[in-house]
Amino acid sequence: MQPPSTIQRIGIISRPRRTNLAEVVPSLLRWLEQRGLTPIIDTETAGAIKASGGKTRDQVAEESELLVVLGGDGTLLAAAREAAPRGVPLLPINMGSLGFLTSFTVDELYPALESALGGEVEMEERVLLMVERRHDGRLLEQQLVLNEAVIHKGALARMIETELYIDKGFVCRYRADGLIVATPTGSTAYSMSAGGPIVHPSVESILITPICPHTLSDRPVVVSDTSCIEVRIMQNSDSVYLTLDGQTGVPIQASDRILVTRARERLKLIQPPNKTYFEILRSKLKWGEA
Repeated sequence: MQPPSTIQRIGIISRPRRTNLAEVVPSLLRWLEQRGLTPIIDTETAGAIKASGGKTRDQVAEESELLVVLGGDGTLLAAAREAAPRGVPLLPINMGSLGFLTSFTVDELYPALESALGGEVEMEERVLLMVERRHDGRLLEQQLVLNEAVIHKGALARMIETELYIDKGFVCRYRADGLIVATPTGSTAYSMSAGGPIVHPSVESILITPICPHTLSDRPVVVSDTSCIEVRIMQNSDSVYLTLDGQTGVPIQASDRILVTRARERLKLIQPPNKTYFEILRSKLKWGEA
């Protein structure tokens, strides 16, 4: 058993426009204050309950010792970028439609908080990727991702050509709708929809999954997460994009180099006790159901 927690400041980050926040958050704030804890809410949460004093998400993460995430996986992905560099653990509460990462239900909120404050939680560390866009040796973009980086076409339904290098060695040229570079955590997101494998989060790996490849022999590849992945765009185009965790998109052009490596930071993610990764998958994916 772990020693009791010394956590005093609880940050709350939520998905905007989630209608049941007005029911959940006021009770949560009272519960925390009754125990002498300091809640810190982001502007989205404050807006949902018509309260003042909301802070930006980076301010909430900076001032908190534990982050409660109310929403779906998208909300968690945004929170992860703020929490991971600061070493702040996330307690994810699913208020979305599916939620592979937000695996606690609303009914489990208070028992989960009790366990976290009592130092009796299942804590996982999830790998993140550092994604860089470089052009002529200059660093243009840099961001952490928990799920994936995707190179894809914009409005027009055309294939793009990319070259893949691993540890500076040429691997192959892809002609496809796009290319996904994902973590094991992201293996159940866009990569899975594109035909990539499900990879357990403990497997130290990076997944490379083509989207609708022109050649059927172009299959997903799994490599060590110590590898340096480089993707080069092969043709001029004004409608090729790099999308990071499905939330940030930037246009890219021929001769841009996309570099993906394992980040130094890791995300601390609180998980339900006595519920395995595959139990969560069975629940979300409805395995074995007619």
